[in-house]
Amino acid sequence: MIRVPMKSSGAVNKQTVMTINNIKIQSPRSFRDIGTLNSAKADVTPSTDSNNVRTAAVNSVPASPTPSNNGFIAKPIPPLHKQIQKGQKVAIETQAKLTKIQAKLGWNITNPNCDVDVSAFLLNNTGKVIGDSWFVFYGQESSPDGSTVFSTVQDQDREIISVDFTKLNPNVSRIVFVLTINEALEKHLNFSMLKDAYIRIMDACNVELVSFKMEEYYANVTSMMIGEIYQHNGIWKFNAIGNGVARDLAGLCELYGVQVV
Repeated sequence: MIRVPMKSSGAVNKQTVMTINNIKIQSPRSFRDIGTLNSAKADVTPSTDSNNVRTAAVNSVPASPTPSNNGFIAKPIPPLHKQIQKGQKVAIETQAKLTKIQAKLGWNITNPNCDVDVSAFLLNNTGKVIGDSWFVFYGQESSPDGSTVFSTVQDQDREIISVDFTKLNPNVSRIVFVLTINEALEKHLNFSMLKDAYIRIMDACNVELVSFKMEEYYANVTSMMIGEIYQHNGIWKFNAIGNGVARDLAGLCELYGVQVV
């Protein structure tokens, strides 16, 4: 069962995970002080492989950031130089092995009540986590091996998942990047209230390897699997998923094999 590090010991139950998911975090929390999260209140079915990419610079959002009623500031979409379409898969490494990547994600909202966050689940070949603590998000910022780290940013993007392949547990063959809406079920929020969601995979020199911008936003979805990296024949590839489910963070934990009691 999942045991999230906090000052008090014991297994986390479903209500606890949902409580963590409901909190809006203004800044990153450290891995050690996650215990404060419970009490704090703060303001797929891919197509065949394709190596064809298309270059696109997207400017659908006004250049001047515009705050919403809850203080959310809209951001322009950064240039997406190697954009692929939903369902496409593309290699992100060749003969030269990657040592590190950053998955940089961003979005805008049409409903000011939407508070969106990124999670990453580290999976094995069966599509399940290799252990109950093998997922990262704002309440658990690092994987047990230290390879995968969550962080927020103040520039073009909103949140980042960094992956160091030199530290990655060899049993991890897939990392899924998920967007969730806090309190979506309680407040009747869904992904039709988002726009401009994207993910771009950058190498250690901050050069884009591949990117994907969502074009479909569903009213029956509260958690979106926007993309994933996975190993195929010893090579890391990216899959533009763009599909979601009507689950919150606790539901996603169960979906990916985390035992939540």
